[in-house]
Amino acid sequence: MAQKFPSVWARPPKRQRDQPSLSREQIVSAAIELLDAEGIEALSMRKLGIRLDAAATSMYTHVASKDELVELVVDEVYGEVALPATGPWRAAATRFAHDLRSVFLRHPWIGSLLGEAGVAYLGPNVLKLSEAALALFEDAGFSLEDADLAFNTVMAYVVGRATSEAAWLTALRRGGQNEQVWKEQLWPAAEEAVRNHSRLKKLYAAQRNRKPGEINDSDFAGGLECVLDGLAAKLP
Repeated sequence: MAQKFPSVWARPPKRQRDQPSLSREQIVSAAIELLDAEGIEALSMRKLGIRLDAAATSMYTHVASKDELVELVVDEVYGEVALPATGPWRAAATRFAHDLRSVFLRHPWIGSLLGEAGVAYLGPNVLKLSEAALALFEDAGFSLEDADLAFNTVMAYVVGRATSEAAWLTALRRGGQNEQVWKEQLWPAAEEAVRNHSRLKKLYAAQRNRKPGEINDSDFAGGLECVLDGLAAKLP
């Protein structure tokens, strides 16, 4: 039997008199705390109920399934991203991209949930973010369709880079290592591996004394500039 409401955003809100003492906001906040503390593997309605000291019936009044919870959590995290500001479009897009990256690194599990987020694009925070971004690019001179393409291109770059970076940092933390120690331990093997690859050997040598975080920040900023250069070339 098909689910009547395929998304939490498609389900009509409960009437005020039907609301239990436990609110949707409390559920979402607790879910994010659980994910931040224990990672994506820990997310379950049972564990969330224990964290809230609440019966399942109290939660299911607001959240019909784990899929709906994921939609709510993803939208809540996007609500932490500052809306693109008005002004010169490249500067505003750059600030937005860096802020989005910082949010993804603050919640390193978010990238893993995006594929399960259903119609998260209907969430109120995602809608506000999208509307502001479209306005930014349209004011810069893009048509509405090209503004949508520009926004999605920037999003794809940031989400791709930040998700990969967050996954790597999560793996290091799970193994009880930091990035600098791991780099020092691996470096002799890396140098030997690229010994017969001249370009990689030269690149590795140039990065030898740079801190991992510095490389991550620099590579992100440089890649973003390439993306924005490409978008600028499409302006009328």
